[in-house]
Amino acid sequence: MANRLTQIATRTGDDGTTGLGDGSRVPKDHLRVQAMGDVDELNSTLGLLLCEPLPDAVRALLVTIQHELFNLGGELSIPGYALLKDEAVAALDAALAEHNAQLPRLQEFILPAGTRSAAIAHVGRTVARRAERAVVALANAESGAVREAARQYLNRLSDLLFVLARVLNRANLDGLGGDDVYWRSPKLEASG
Repeated sequence: MANRLTQIATRTGDDGTTGLGDGSRVPKDHLRVQAMGDVDELNSTLGLLLCEPLPDAVRALLVTIQHELFNLGGELSIPGYALLKDEAVAALDAALAEHNAQLPRLQEFILPAGTRSAAIAHVGRTVARRAERAVVALANAESGAVREAARQYLNRLSDLLFVLARVLNRANLDGLGGDDVYWRSPKLEASG
């Protein structure tokens, strides 16, 4: 990745291909490009979440995650290259345990709603799941195309974003915090 972008509109993609970090070109609908795009969308979603009022610890965690997602995108763009460190997965595990310990145990399913920041975290969670599916599809199509850490990182990140949404619903930084929005199960409503 020694080359830095100096020209954005190169017109080289007008033929329906795009360049990878190793200089090769692939169709824009290639599974690798799909995975890269989904990881980029996830990173952009976290950028949107960072525009919201957030607890300092959550903000610092999300900034770190954005850098790791950029590493993951770089790794996907250069077949056979490793940028995302195994320690990044361990850091997500630790953050997940730390933030989940603050929360009451779930008794019901929750809706992807609540405060604006929590709702954006839920959108990030769904984009992380899509990115994970794209990375798994690439790994299934090309032997050795994806390291285990990449799949694990996206899997853990989607779980962490679910937990962070719950944390953000309680943060009350915008005066609207409180609790999760619980799903009203027709079966439970009928019995209760």
